Amino acid sequence: MALLKPPLNFSLRLMASRFVIYSSIHSHTVFLSSSFTLSPPSLLLRTRTSFGLRRVRNAVSSRAFMASSLTTEAFQESTSSKAYGSEQIQVLEGLDPVRKRPGMYIGSTGPRGLHHLVYEILDNAIDEAQAGFASKIDVVLHADNSVSITDNGRGIPIDLHPVTKKSSLETVLTVLHAGGKFGGSSSGYSVSGGLHGVGLSVVNALSEALEVTVWRDGMEYQQKYSRGKPVSTLMCHELPDESKDRQGTHIKFWPDKTIFTTAIQFDYSTIAGRIRELAFLNPKIIIALKKEDTDPQKNQYSEYYYAGGLVEYVKWLNTDKKPLHDIVGFRKEADGIRIDVALQWCSDAYSDTMLGYANSIRTIDGGTHIDGMKASLTRTLNNLGKKSKIFKEKDISLSGEHVREGLTCVISVKVADPEFEGQTKTRLGNPEVRKVVDQSVQEYLTEYLELHPDVLDSILSKSLNALKAALAAKRARELVRQKSVLRSSSLPGKLADCSATNPEDSGILCLFFH
Repeated sequence: MALLKPPLNFSLRLMASRFVIYSSIHSHTVFLSSSFTLSPPSLLLRTRTSFGLRRVRNAVSSRAFMASSLTTEAFQESTSSKAYGSEQIQVLEGLDPVRKRPGMYIGSTGPRGLHHLVYEILDNAIDEAQAGFASKIDVVLHADNSVSITDNGRGIPIDLHPVTKKSSLETVLTVLHAGGKFGGSSSGYSVSGGLHGVGLSVVNALSEALEVTVWRDGMEYQQKYSRGKPVSTLMCHELPDESKDRQGTHIKFWPDKTIFTTAIQFDYSTIAGRIRELAFLNPKIIIALKKEDTDPQKNQYSEYYYAGGLVEYVKWLNTDKKPLHDIVGFRKEADGIRIDVALQWCSDAYSDTMLGYANSIRTIDGGTHIDGMKASLTRTLNNLGKKSKIFKEKDISLSGEHVREGLTCVISVKVADPEFEGQTKTRLGNPEVRKVVDQSVQEYLTEYLELHPDVLDSILSKSLNALKAALAAKRARELVRQKSVLRSSSLPGKLADCSATNPEDSGILCLFFH
């Protein structure tokens, strides 16, 4: 290759990586002559003028360089103006962490978190009922957007606490992780939904105002709070003779408007749904819900009491469905874990409904109790299908999806030391619960279905139909994919794909050119 030499009056510089060449005289240009040819031995370049070139390191363009400079200057200013030492380490005390980061305790500052305040107080009342000390709970949604919850349990203790040197009532309302539900011999509850001792104090911290009334030992105690701090001393007076035996706790609170991002307005249907669940899970409790309005004619009132428990719950869930059999339900206690299960398959349902509860807390994200239930159902029905010769083919194996098609199931477990994920308790994590649920469901369901072969036959028939439908859908998808592949690989040019079904009418035309 011949070496091409430029004219002497043109200074040529090579541009290396990470360098940009800029012209110092922008009005002059360099162009190639129209007589330019690639013929060796020389390259003819004609210039109007000669100009110098300079190198600018680490630059792409003037605009990009300016933007980069501004960003760097801003970053340097930010880091230099904000030191990071012991003065920048904040220590939040009391209930300040709750008001600073409310989402960590109630899930959000929207409608979900707002209603969670009600559930925290309601769950405390349910814990009293589960312990056998309360039988009636009243929930009132007042016209001024406040909520009051009253139970007839033992009442929050009011005596002096040895650690905080304050009343036990003020302690549980103002100190995080103070409560009687941590388990052990000193715990006030054998089973409870509360675990961390933060529910009542969180509601207090996120309320513009809170009033608490306790009835114990023939006395009535009252105290007021605002945003987590007491604004009055603990007042008490003796109850009249006709009310000497009254016990329980009454809490009324006004959510803080500065905390929540939505309007302070409680939805009657949402709270009614939660109360209905609790009434099904605790068949010995009466829970009343009332919504007051400025117009008394618009007041709403409902009372929930279900003696049938989970069996009645499944019946209510399947109100508009066609059941294949009667509801199957059982209760059992093993290794300190109480299990309550009710289930039913429906012929006109093609998906499953599985609801799990732990200590009356709805675990919307499932957990080990749901995992144990699913595994036991799949294994038990496969074993019974082979044992009863309902499976005609030896290699048939039903998956969990096929077994649970059309199933409505509710499982509730009571665990002395539950392990929930997070303060909102959306998932149960106790590994021992899975084993107990798995074994208990298998034992009971095997015995029940062997005594009721007609129920077993109807369940397995629906499961087999689900399997056949899944296989047919799979074949249909594969056929569509195959057709798509054939259509996409069409012949080029003017040649057309052969679409005849008779081989005698089909052929390939070959053209040869010499």
